[in-house]
Amino acid sequence: MLTVDYDRLGLRAGDLLLDLGCGYGRHAYEAFRRGARVVACDMSQPELKDVKALLDEMRRAGEVAPTAEGDAVCGDATRLPFPDESVDRIIASEVMEHIPDDEAALDELYRVLKPGGSLAVTIPAWFPERVCWALSDEYYAPKSVGGHVRIYTEVELRGKLRAAGLRPGGSHHAHALHTPYWWLRCTVGPRNDDFPLVRWYHKLLVWDIEKHPLVLRTTESMLNPVLGKSLVVYATKPLHARIPTREAAHVGA
Repeated sequence: MLTVDYDRLGLRAGDLLLDLGCGYGRHAYEAFRRGARVVACDMSQPELKDVKALLDEMRRAGEVAPTAEGDAVCGDATRLPFPDESVDRIIASEVMEHIPDDEAALDELYRVLKPGGSLAVTIPAWFPERVCWALSDEYYAPKSVGGHVRIYTEVELRGKLRAAGLRPGGSHHAHALHTPYWWLRCTVGPRNDDFPLVRWYHKLLVWDIEKHPLVLRTTESMLNPVLGKSLVVYATKPLHARIPTREAAHVGA
């Protein structure tokens, strides 16, 4: 289940891509398949171990282009273990809403991205997220350990990207079918996985991910602009740019 559009990101074979907050690696695997040199970065060692194992297995199975390389690195988003201007593309998918100092994380993404490079930041969309927070305080921090610490608007995210020195571009929403699922889960309790309707809806989503039925793909594409669970904003690092003051950038947001 991909959130980012790799064509909008501009990913090419041989590009060095940082997948920040990679989780179990869904975006890293697709970039690897496309021939990128992928660095999956997360703070969870067990998840990184699984990601590295699958990247290696994909290589052995001949599922990737000769240009592809894959590695997994443990790192803090606010202190990335990478040199300045070292990566071509960045994906930060569903991670910024977990980071207390998100501005420090965006500054780090700016630092490690090459001039002319691009990144995609995905976050929970404002309206679906507001409903989840209203339905259950177990959905977000502090009751949800490591959970969401803020709700973004698109204007706020664009302002913070701009304040870090990045140039925000296009955007789109994704995963509209997941919005009612999370509303349902928050209604019955986010940890109540055994509730019958939750189990049924989960099976529906798994079927959608595995089989891509036309009826669900069409329904989701129609609903995404208004009900998409995720917002994706693309941005670039100018070839020659100074980091503006955050106050000025937010005024222009």
